[in-house]
Amino acid sequence: MKRQSAPWVSVGAAPYWLLAPFLILFAVFGLFPLLFSLYLAFHHWEPTSGLGAMDWVAFENFTFALQDEWFWKSLGNTLWLGLASALPQHLVAVPLAVMLNAMGQRRRDTLVGVYFLPYITSTVAIAILFSSLFSTDYGLINAAIGALRAIPGLDWLLPAAAIDWINDPDRLKPAIATVVFWRFVGFNAVLYLAALQTIPKDLYEAATMDGAGRWQQFVHITLPGLRAMLLFGVTLSIIGSLQLFEEPFILTNGRGGNDQAGMTSAVYLYRLAFDFNDFGAASAMAWLLFGLLALATWATHRAFGKED
Repeated sequence: MKRQSAPWVSVGAAPYWLLAPFLILFAVFGLFPLLFSLYLAFHHWEPTSGLGAMDWVAFENFTFALQDEWFWKSLGNTLWLGLASALPQHLVAVPLAVMLNAMGQRRRDTLVGVYFLPYITSTVAIAILFSSLFSTDYGLINAAIGALRAIPGLDWLLPAAAIDWINDPDRLKPAIATVVFWRFVGFNAVLYLAALQTIPKDLYEAATMDGAGRWQQFVHITLPGLRAMLLFGVTLSIIGSLQLFEEPFILTNGRGGNDQAGMTSAVYLYRLAFDFNDFGAASAMAWLLFGLLALATWATHRAFGKED
């Protein structure tokens, strides 16, 4: 007798059953939190009161966010840190990728692994490491500055006392930007290295025969060849800057530091939701940041994505 399969496991339904685990996980951990946060943005809710205690407040949460001075301060800190860390990343990553591309295969592979290592290392471990490096009492950075200060002729260029990187509001931002730069510069260099290897070598050979120097080749061949990857890398930097959380949170013990100099938008949203139990306002601010992110991504695409 011919065996027949059950209708719910027919061949036509097989792809959907194979996709079902992913779709279920995405719906539970991706789609539901997204829609629930949008729902919360129009409600006032304290989780300790239960789901039945939600009060409809229309656009009150958005109005509060736009009038909240701490939201604007955290946004200003986020933009400052984004520019101070992301811009040097790409300015260093592009020439670093060019240098790696000119090396031999074995040496290049070794250095790529070294430069990429900070990106795959735990962010918490990196932040804890830099907390020790920036320490006023035993940090290696202050120790190195002290050693340089002992060299005749350099003492007037360096501070006379150890720098309090974490507690000084003027030093905290550069410290956080340094951590973010160190973590992502290698990642961007690997991206640009991959793009460089797709540029035909014939273009460089023809340019050399026409008398073009290295700088002319870089401007007219390398940079245009990196256009698409520059767009991708800068977009990732914009997204990462608006999501900056672990580094400032750990370096400041979750409090934002003195004068809240290290309080980014993500840190403020976290504190607003979990310290003050105002999930509605936090959700509204998150959607405002999403709108800002969409606008910044569109502007980046307009700046880098157009062909000549």
